[in-house]
Order: sequence, then structure tokens, then C-alpha cells
Amino acid sequence: MATGATDSRDEVSEVNPEELGDLRLSEPAKAAAGFAAVRHSLKHALRESSFGRAASSWLGLNQKDGFDCPSCAWPDPDGHRAKTEFCENGAKAIASEAANKKRCDANFFRRWSVADLAAKSDHWHELQGRLTEPVVLRKGATHYEPISWDSAFRLVSDELNALDSPDEAVFYTSGRTVNEAAFLYQLFARMYGTNNLPDCSNMCHESSGAALKPTIGIGKGTVSLDDFEKAEAIFIFGQNPGTNHPRMLSSLQSAKRKGCRIVAVNPLREAGLLAFAHPQEARGLLGMATPLTSHFLQVRINGDMALLKGMQKAMLTEEENRPGEVVDHAFIEKRTTGFEEWKRELAAVSWEDIEKQSGLARDEIETAARVYWEADSVISCWAMGLTQHKTAVGGIQEIVNLHLLRGNVGKPGAGLCPVRGHSNVQGDRTMGIATNMPPAFLDALGKEFKFEPPREPGLDTVASIAAMRDGKAKVFFALGGNFLSASPDVEVVAAGLRRCRLSVQVSTKLNRSHLVTGKQALILPCLGRSEVDRDQFVTVENSMGIVHSSRGKLAPVSDALRSEPAIVCGVAKATLEANGDTSWDDFGKNYALVRARIEKVIPGFEDFERRVQEPGGFYLPNPAKNQVFADAEGKAPFSIHSLEPIALEKGQLILMTIRSHDQFNTTIYGMDDRYRGVRNERRVIFLNPEDMAEREIAAEQPVDVTSHWQGKKRRAQLFLAIPYEIPRGCAAAYFPETNVLVPLESTARVSKTPTSKSIVVTIEAA
Repeated sequence: MATGATDSRDEVSEVNPEELGDLRLSEPAKAAAGFAAVRHSLKHALRESSFGRAASSWLGLNQKDGFDCPSCAWPDPDGHRAKTEFCENGAKAIASEAANKKRCDANFFRRWSVADLAAKSDHWHELQGRLTEPVVLRKGATHYEPISWDSAFRLVSDELNALDSPDEAVFYTSGRTVNEAAFLYQLFARMYGTNNLPDCSNMCHESSGAALKPTIGIGKGTVSLDDFEKAEAIFIFGQNPGTNHPRMLSSLQSAKRKGCRIVAVNPLREAGLLAFAHPQEARGLLGMATPLTSHFLQVRINGDMALLKGMQKAMLTEEENRPGEVVDHAFIEKRTTGFEEWKRELAAVSWEDIEKQSGLARDEIETAARVYWEADSVISCWAMGLTQHKTAVGGIQEIVNLHLLRGNVGKPGAGLCPVRGHSNVQGDRTMGIATNMPPAFLDALGKEFKFEPPREPGLDTVASIAAMRDGKAKVFFALGGNFLSASPDVEVVAAGLRRCRLSVQVSTKLNRSHLVTGKQALILPCLGRSEVDRDQFVTVENSMGIVHSSRGKLAPVSDALRSEPAIVCGVAKATLEANGDTSWDDFGKNYALVRARIEKVIPGFEDFERRVQEPGGFYLPNPAKNQVFADAEGKAPFSIHSLEPIALEKGQLILMTIRSHDQFNTTIYGMDDRYRGVRNERRVIFLNPEDMAEREIAAEQPVDVTSHWQGKKRRAQLFLAIPYEIPRGCAAAYFPETNVLVPLESTARVSKTPTSKSIVVTIEAA
């Protein structure tokens, strides 16, 4: 059992305080949700606000005339919606946003210095309530102090206009940013003169887009929610839906009850992959769960590509035995290219290498392949378990290869489904939040607003961190998010932020990025999506390409708050010279004017204002759903990739970073992870019991973790070793506590996503 003491070897880190709580362990759960989900939702709501405010927020959540959940991007049903169209994660997110029992106001910042706040935990920050007014940290000051909106905008404009080049500024975006704000933000950045528009997608699903665009022609999924009702098999790769996308569980339950076979591929046997006790059914409330997974494949970390190649080999072998019955040759001939070359390359891959890298026996892989070929319609879903490896793009393209073999793209009940996290990360990209948008987008933007957008690709997240570290980026502006805690190589990020002349954070709540700052810093508080924004509504795009409206229902926690679009417009007006065709004042007051301009710039948004006000919104065009793919003839190429096992030296493990059940991205709602049986502690590392015995590490023993990359070591201190069912040679621990271990330069090929799921580490007694 851990003591409650702080590690005495070092002072508390302002980047990541190292202290232990009173750890309590129990057996991991074998089913997700149930009555416990309801109980915990109520607990979080009542902790932050009154029951009436919480209930009002829940009843407006994900309704056709209500507001979009600021948590994950799982879609809402096109037809009937329950009054309780939300999950535990959504309830927690709204409880956090609706918080009104505490406030981070002027009195709060007078009481607490930045150093004192930095010594507190991320969970403590979350519990301090909403930010209520703009504050500034002056050069050399120890405390934030109030500042007027106009003065804040002038401070930003003065610093931006004093730069030697627009490319010395970085404009970061969180995936919770709504479409209107995102469009205005990228317009402002490009009018200012830079494409430095990194976003959270660079750190999570960038690999999905990079894999899908060259193959199926679009960086988005190809399925709708209705396809889950028609699928005969669903494969889930590297995803924990019970914690990260709980509303997906009801879709999986419905599919399972209709006879669909579900295959889960994951290094951890997560509760949400095993069974689901629907909390809106009497059976579920009583704890009677629906088993979900018919086959569970406990793959080694970074072993998914090997598994997929094994499934493909098994299918081709079966095709040789039953010609024309396994592989869809008609689809391959009509809709794909490169099949024969791909087939020859696959034949050279040995079963020995496949078994070794995947950690699975050949018969397990062949059984999964049989589930795939026996189904007439298959959906494959994946999340960060696939996207954050060096070979992430290749691994996802192997899923595409698998689907091309049987024509499982663009037909009912079948397709590709990258399950994104942030609620509007897909919409932000559609709106132009990207460092290298296609020329057609820039042409249309320039024509509509009568300026010449910059054409040189901008800095993505990793490149932005390097630029700040090297003193080449001097102003950092974040529209939402917690950049410091979300990023890899946190000490490097912190050093880079400190070198900036100004750092600006648009936020709803206090977070660690407010405490490791440039020489001057601003916190600009914004309305939450659940709050009334005069008579305006905003729009978002979910992970299946549906654009719909979102209209807040709750009274704002402070009269001083401004909306994201209004804040962007205020900064833009103060910074840019007058442009007769761009009225920032009007855009900030009337979002319909913004949507009218989006309609003229971005294909698929024709008649935007009318269609988005239809109940449920509208689908954006997706040619891949009609089997029109990437190349000039509308065909999809088979992709060829080699297996690239991670070479481990004696004593080394592969570590993946994960979320606990009481967090969403970097927001820490609580200190428990009840599905994995961990309570009152986050500084834990899950290890195979045999690996622990080999290293003479006892259960709950404090250990230090060291990552190894190109001869350089990074160290995270004071974690408790937890014996857990995980493949040998593998380990798992929560982020952001372990982001310090992720090397900045270790990124996925093509997408440049940090390899947060493939960290080579050693552990030793603390």
C-alpha cells in the first residue's frame, strides 16, 4: 500500500507533481456501465453544481434542439433520440463545464501564485471551477491579475505585430473548437500570414487521415451509425470504448443482439470490450450485462500490423482451397490496383515473424480471419492504439487492405471507422485547421476574402514545439486544450513555452498550460458549449461526417465570458489592418454571416444555414461510400508495408500511455479507474507479473521509469508497479504523467504523430 508522502528526493515539479495517494486495488471489472455509471454521473454533477443545473444540462445534451456533447465525437442517432442521449463521460464533461460552486475569479488569482498553483495536481485544478474573467501574467509577476478584454486583445496584437515574421507565431487548436470559431481562426492566421495551425489531431488521429487519403481518397471513415445495425462482424483495434467512447457500447450491444460477431484486438482486456450493462435498461441497472466480444485477441503492443498480415495470409490460403469463395475478385478488379504485387510481398512474410511480433498463435489469427471471411459485411474500428506508433500509417493501411480483399468499403453494414476522440476534431480539419491545406481550399479562401493566403506548409505540433525550443516561435496562442499536458516530451515543451514572449490560452477551466508560460501570459475565458450565447447557435461535425447545430441551454457562469468566435474576432480586429470584405465585428455578433462564407469556400456546405437547422443536420459528401476512391480512375491501391518489430535490449519493455476511466484526454475528473480496479491513484504502471518477478519488483512497489531513444534517456519518477493481465514485454501507464517519457523526435512515419504507444522503457526500484 502506498503512503501518502511526497517523494523526498526532489522538489515538486511544476510540470508534473510527483506524489502518491493511498492506493486501493480491486479486481478489474468484466463489464462496463450499469448502475455504477449512473451513480458516478450524479456524484460528479453534484460535486460541481446544483442538481437542477445538472439535470437541465443533461436534458439538453445531444438533443436535436439542444447542444452537442463536448466530450467524444461518437454520432447521435438520425431518428429517435432518448431523453438521456448521453453516457457517463458526457455527464462528467457537462458537470465540469456547468460547474458553478467554485470560480477561478480575481480573488482566486490574488490568493494563489502561479508557483503555488503549479505545485497542485491536475485533478485539483479541475475542481477549482470555471474561469470567469480575462487575466494576465505580467513579465516578472508571481500572480495573474484581471485585464479588460480590449486590453487583452491589444496585448496580443502588439506582440504579433512586433514579430519579424508571421511564422514566428503558432496558432494551436483543440478539437472541442466549434466550426464557426475554427473557420474564423484559420482565416485570421492566414490573413496574418502563416499556416502555423497545429491542432490536437497531430497528436492523435493524424495517422488515420494520412493512411486513408492515399487509399480511399478521403481522410474520414466510410460508415454511418445505421451500418452498425447491419454489420455481420465488427473488428475493434486498439480502442477502449467503455472509457473513451461509451455511447458506442449501445451500438455494439444492438449489433451483438442481432447476431453480429465482435472481435476485439487490444493489449489490455478492457471491460468495455467484454460486456455492457446498459444503464438505461432495467437489466443493465441490475448488473445483467450483454456479452460483446466473441473473440478477444490480446495482441502485443505494436503487434497489430503483424496480426493483420496474418489474417490476410490466412484468407489467401483459404482462397486457394476454395477459389472464388473468399476473395472478392470482381471488386478487386473493378475498384483496386496493385493486388498482384501486394500478394507477392505478403507471401514473403513468414508466420514465424507474424506470431513473434503479434504475440498471438497462428490458430488465434486464423480464427479471427475466419470470422472476417464468413461475414458478408464487416466494420473495422480503431483509435489511438493504432495511430501512435512509428508504423501507424502502414498499420491502418493494412486494415484497408483487409477490407479491399472482400469489398468491405462502400456497402451497407461495412466500412472503415476511425473513432475520434475530441468532439469536433474532424470538423476543425474540414474548416481548414491544418498546416498544409490543399491548394483548392486556399484558392477558394483567397478568392472569397480577397487576399493571398500563404502557401508554404506551416508547423505541426511537433515542429511547433521544436520551434519554441529553438527560439524561432515567439508567440503561442491556443484556442482551447491543455497543450503542455497533451504534448510529448513535456520538459522540452515547458522550456519552449518559457522562451516565448507571449502565451495565450482560451479556456473554460484552469489547467497546467496556464502555469508554464511565456514571459507574459493571458488566460481568456470562453463560454462552454452548454451555455446560452445570446440568440446564436454553432455547428460541429461528428466522426461520421454529420454536421449539426449546437445551441446552449444554461445561463453562463459569468457575464464576462465571451464565445470562442467572439474572442477570435476580437484578436483579429485588433491585429489586422482593416479589410473591407472582412467585418470581424459582424462575424463575432452573427454566426450566420460566418456560415454564409463557409458555404462559399468549402464544398459540401451548400445551403448551409437552412440544412444545418434541420433536425439532426446533414451528411457531408463522402465519395468512398460510393466506392469512388483515391486514384484518377477512382480506384484504391493495395498498400505494401514491411513488418518493423521494435528491437528491445535485455530488461527493456514497450510502454503505451492510456487514459484512466476518470479522465477525458488531459482533464482529470477523479483519481479512480474503476474498470481496471485502481482507486485513489494515477501514478501507476501496469506490468505483466512474470516481467515483475524477473526484475524482482513487488506488487505496489514504487519504481522509476526511464525511456530510451537514440542514446538519450528520459525519466519519470515514483510510480507504483501493478501486476496486471498484459502481454509479456509490455507495460501501460496513464498520461499526462508519462508524456515526459515520449521523445519529441519519435514520430509516426508520414503523419508525424508522437509515438505515445511505442515507448521503449526500463523500470527500477525507486
